[in-house]
Amino acid sequence: MKYAINRRTFLRLSATTLSAAPFLSFNTIIAEKPLLQFGMMTDSHFADCPSRGIRFFHESKEKMQECVDLMNKRKVDFMIHLGDLKDEGKPAVESETLQYLQEIERVYAQFSGPRYHAIGNHDLDSISKKQFLDHIENTGISKDKSYYSFDKQGFHFIVLDANYLKDGTDHGHRNFHWEDTQLSTEEWQWLQRDLLNNTLPTIVFLHHTLHDVGEKGKKYHVTDSHKIRKLLEESGNVLAVFQGHYHQEKYQKINGIHYYVLKAMVDYSGKKNNSYAIVKLYKNGVLEIEGFRRAISKSLHFNLIKNEN
Repeated sequence: MKYAINRRTFLRLSATTLSAAPFLSFNTIIAEKPLLQFGMMTDSHFADCPSRGIRFFHESKEKMQECVDLMNKRKVDFMIHLGDLKDEGKPAVESETLQYLQEIERVYAQFSGPRYHAIGNHDLDSISKKQFLDHIENTGISKDKSYYSFDKQGFHFIVLDANYLKDGTDHGHRNFHWEDTQLSTEEWQWLQRDLLNNTLPTIVFLHHTLHDVGEKGKKYHVTDSHKIRKLLEESGNVLAVFQGHYHQEKYQKINGIHYYVLKAMVDYSGKKNNSYAIVKLYKNGVLEIEGFRRAISKSLHFNLIKNEN
């Protein structure tokens, strides 16, 4: 069964169903079928090389297989990987890096529905952005697009790419620093147009964060992230932003938009330390994150405020 929803419906339903508290108990019973549900994972960092610290690179293929199998069983509407799909050996060899990318993408490709990627900094360590895009699939999206949007069942989804130098040059082949990230001028203009032309409730995905996660001396957020957040707020349609990169769970609600960082798949050994989630959207204004293994579950609600012209 397909569902459709518009701004006015969201305004009416969110105003009559939930209190102002930003969290609900995860045990809240939601009897109805979600309007849409999608699978989400991040920071698999697959490489066939020894572990370093808490990162067990070679185990990520098995962890992703578990995730994909569950998403197929649950019949989610699509899947999104939030970046750092693969990693590299030490020393890095380009041909080996590409092999790691192909191996982990083959596991992801076993998902039976549409699948998407946001590009992470480790996706571009010893290869180019073009090489990465050539070896992955974003369903229905042109191979040359590193940022894009799509609609599913009454919702709009935006995938951003912050892997640019200040002059708009693509990150790639070590020509970047992981703390120096921004949207290109072209992408910024595209995002403005995309938000302006959209009237659907919207969710944004990217690898780097749009809020300061608060770790002293390190910058995980996108340069000028406050300007991007302001643009999202002004659209009046954005419900949530889902991010990776930080490896730890982090949540913040800023001016009505939920910002959620998903825990990394690569960290710690064994399936018990896997991390992935299903996000479910309900017509009563509930956004439910069902976390698996180490991933944190949350039930949130949204309260869209949009002037009707």
